[in-house]
Amino acid sequence: MITTLIVVDSLNDFPALELDATVLDFESYLADYPKLSERKTRVINLCNTNKYLSKGYYCSLLAEARHHKVLPSVNTINDLIIESTEQSLEVASLTLPKALSDSVKDSAVCDLVFGTANDDAMQAVAKHVFDRFPAPYLQISVSKQVNATSLKVRLGNWDEIISQGQAFVVKALQDYLQKNWVKRFSKKSARWDMAILCNENEATPPSDKKALKHFVQAAKKVGINAQLIDSSQPANITHFDALFIRETTAINHPTYHLARKAEREGLVVIDDANSILKCCNKVFLQDAFSYHKVPVPKSGFAYDSSDKTCTSLGQEFGFPMVLKLPESSFSLGVFKVKDETELKVRLAELLHQSALVLVQEYVFTEFDWRIGVLNGKPIYACRYFMARGHWQIYNHASSKNTSGGFETLPTFEVPKSVLDAAIKASGIIGKGLYGVDIKQSNGKVYVIEVNDNPSIESKVEDKYLGKELYMIIMQEFANRLEARGR
Repeated sequence: MITTLIVVDSLNDFPALELDATVLDFESYLADYPKLSERKTRVINLCNTNKYLSKGYYCSLLAEARHHKVLPSVNTINDLIIESTEQSLEVASLTLPKALSDSVKDSAVCDLVFGTANDDAMQAVAKHVFDRFPAPYLQISVSKQVNATSLKVRLGNWDEIISQGQAFVVKALQDYLQKNWVKRFSKKSARWDMAILCNENEATPPSDKKALKHFVQAAKKVGINAQLIDSSQPANITHFDALFIRETTAINHPTYHLARKAEREGLVVIDDANSILKCCNKVFLQDAFSYHKVPVPKSGFAYDSSDKTCTSLGQEFGFPMVLKLPESSFSLGVFKVKDETELKVRLAELLHQSALVLVQEYVFTEFDWRIGVLNGKPIYACRYFMARGHWQIYNHASSKNTSGGFETLPTFEVPKSVLDAAIKASGIIGKGLYGVDIKQSNGKVYVIEVNDNPSIESKVEDKYLGKELYMIIMQEFANRLEARGR
């Protein structure tokens, strides 16, 4: 059983209501509590709290000192009032998630009483605001911009709204008294805020919905409040401490520009814009691998499709031969040609899209290794098998058997030569999160490419480590945020 106290500025100004609570003024609460051997007590502070060190402020402060659960908490009051030497107040602001922003109108104003709005259309928004700023009475106003919807939130004066005699105010109070709200105040506040960029309309996203949920849960455990956003919300990025990109990246694409903006604002970003720049271009990768002596298939570049060039390529690489567009992912833009005639046709097509085309010898394997590397350390390993009847993992031309199977295993079961090649190749790119694709044939290993923003899907890459894989990645974010000092 719990005792509920409603503390007000003046009993004379509080209407006579049938409430399952004891109503008393601040002076009585100051003098008569805590009581000896009292039961668990919760306090609803209806005193005017919009000034620092007012009676209302002290009411919540004393309640916390007395181990009484109190609404609003001192932290909530401090979040909502910023007082200068002239005692002027500045309201707090809150950005709405896209799912809620579409339901509100610009310049709308609303009263919220215990998370209930006086406008039925604003009920979902009221719950969202109350979860962030749990207080008895809030006043909000809406401001819609092109890429974001923000709210101005201020503490309201309870005496003013109760004196108006609105039925919804009394009902909201009565309904709230029936709720169990102890857990709300035992919740640990997150130290940092993270944006996880994803695209729900993407055909082949790097992480499925379940994996994204695991990331959010893991972030919470290391003190990070993670929120899913899309690339239409760049204006909001300054509200976060970290950005985790879980949408397929490209250079001429919002993912790259958002990563750049986030870095300029001082956020911890994985993967960073420099990693995107390097990984998204196979020409850069091939040149860097060659310079740093990373083991790769025999490779070169073509910039014309003349008969002389095609003959020379055939003599150097033999057939079949692999052609790759510099910017491609998920096996798109990668082609195998079987003879010089097909080489000439395909090369001409690709050179219409890019000034250079990567040419590689064909190395047959039944599977490709994918080694996940974070900050220079292997964290997961998969074997991706070729799609049935096809030479690649993905067969985009087939309506069935579009991808092959997979096998996930612990990194300690991976051959040392494969791990060493993955670590060396990813080290050329940076200290982010990478997926290194490697072929193994006739006792040799060949690095195919390093992918920023690698696939991490539920029951695939996490098959061996489970939720620990998500914890490893989120802990790296926490470590970097801690080192940054925010």
